[in-house]
Amino acid sequence: MTDLVSCGPDSRDGRVYDMPEGLALAIDVALATDRPLLLSGDPGSGKSSLAPFYARDTGMRYYEHVVTSRTQATDLLWTFDSVRRLADAQAHRGMLNDGDYIEPGVLWWSFAPESAHTRGGLLKQRHRHDPLDRFYRQHLTKGAVVLIDEIDKADPDVPNSLLVPLGSQEFTVAETGTPIRREPGVGTPLIVITTNGERDLPQAFLRRCVTFTLPGPTRESLMRIAELHMREEGADLDPPTLNLAGSLADELMKVRTDKGIRRERLPSTAEYLDALRACRTLNLSPVHPQWPLIRSLTLTKSPQREP
Repeated sequence: MTDLVSCGPDSRDGRVYDMPEGLALAIDVALATDRPLLLSGDPGSGKSSLAPFYARDTGMRYYEHVVTSRTQATDLLWTFDSVRRLADAQAHRGMLNDGDYIEPGVLWWSFAPESAHTRGGLLKQRHRHDPLDRFYRQHLTKGAVVLIDEIDKADPDVPNSLLVPLGSQEFTVAETGTPIRREPGVGTPLIVITTNGERDLPQAFLRRCVTFTLPGPTRESLMRIAELHMREEGADLDPPTLNLAGSLADELMKVRTDKGIRRERLPSTAEYLDALRACRTLNLSPVHPQWPLIRSLTLTKSPQREP
């Protein structure tokens, strides 16, 4: 099996994740009820990292769609290139096959992978691979994990328009009239939806989700996460390294409780890992003269605007 090679601090490669108490049960409930799992919590608390970790851990196919203000509900189901089709029609390129202009979205691939390969039966030749599976599974697995990230950034019509496709796991491609239904033998997909709470979600949508809020960081959880990441990076977990991780965990907890620091939001696990990487790479610690600047750059982060 060949996996997507990821780089950067937010690689979403699914290799490292610290499962907080209760989250494993929430996943089991979501799968048992066939409902999406709606994750909320502070930015940087690990909401987006759960889905790729679970997919890698269970050997399931993995898809993700990052929502923006321009996202439409149909983008998660399919897209149709009407502009290219019109150009081809005007060029008189013979009989056009609408299947050539359809791109299945993440939910189509998760519900009906065989249908997605043939664009609902419109294409005779089956595509050889699944272009949206981030881990590039060589053999088709029965289950899939889908991450719909930051749904609160979309217009409220988006979650409302997803109620039927998520609830029935079927939809119809409007341009071709092709019905898409969850295929027999396809396992229950785990659909993870994240929200940062920037906008209230419709009550009808919330009712149809299993909801879980990730807890804020504690010193113990930060130390566990630091050790997981450093082991994955091949770092030597010697006493000085562990002492540095503990000192930075103490610093983050101080920042979170210090009411005298002006900030737009509380620093979370992501900021802690940034501070840890910076200090390890630059050979600094909280007793170094430059620590106040490192602290400002990674943990406190001055507000973008004056109150």
